[in-house]
Amino acid sequence: MKVTFKGDYALKAVLDLALHYNKELVTGHDLAQRIDAPIKFLEQVLLDLKKGGFVESRRGNIGGYLLSKAPVQITVGEIIRFIEGPTEPISCVRESYSNCTDIHRCVFKKIWQRVSQATSDIIDNVTFEDLVSQVNAGRQVLAYSI
Repeated sequence: MKVTFKGDYALKAVLDLALHYNKELVTGHDLAQRIDAPIKFLEQVLLDLKKGGFVESRRGNIGGYLLSKAPVQITVGEIIRFIEGPTEPISCVRESYSNCTDIHRCVFKKIWQRVSQATSDIIDNVTFEDLVSQVNAGRQVLAYSI
């Protein structure tokens, strides 16, 4: 699995929107600034996320972006697969793959299946609510007074 800039910005955008869930709409410019993304590129990413049903947008002076569903209902794996495609390290891992004549005796296939399963076990079990909790815990550690 390779995560491109588009995938990275999509993950960061969803996380930022999760941090603002049920609080306020997030403008594209504010979001771009916070995640250090080029605004034009981010707008394309947000459009894709909107098409995927992850993000909604509102127009007007008080417009902006928000998540379409609660952060607890969105996993890292969903975003990665939607933006980047399959997460398997090689095509033959997929059940429907039939282009290899050596597939039944290939010693590498089981390795790639284990890699694929380990990846899925991680990314499919981390929600954006989990990530929000991590960010908030990090903020509390840094918040101290004298």
